[in-house]
Amino acid sequence: MSLKATWFRERLKKKAKRGFQGYPVATITYYGPDDKQASKVAVGILLGEGEEVAYLERWYCPDGDVRTDPSINEAIVRFVQQHGAKSVISPDRILGCPHQEGTDYPEGERCPKCTFWATRDRFTGKSLQ
Repeated sequence: MSLKATWFRERLKKKAKRGFQGYPVATITYYGPDDKQASKVAVGILLGEGEEVAYLERWYCPDGDVRTDPSINEAIVRFVQQHGAKSVISPDRILGCPHQEGTDYPEGERCPKCTFWATRDRFTGKSLQ
């Protein structure tokens, strides 16, 4: 990972480690075909408690990992700053398939492209069987 990518990623991690510092809150969630490669990141901004996501941006890196892409990490930091996020929440793992149910494949079915997640709980990564 480049020094630039590391710097931006560490900046986000540091802000997340501080815990809740007030609103707005940025949520950063990584998705991938398995639990090793993150091909998508979604960043949402919540303006207040109980509110829906006010701003949402997604970045993709189909051939690499969004976590190690310097331009994506810089864009995330800038997006978080642009919306004045005081807090950052980011799970420490990849949370499932990057494809959207109902958009990329039919509602109620499993993603045909990401067989890794077909039998796993996306929050724990553990097998459902």
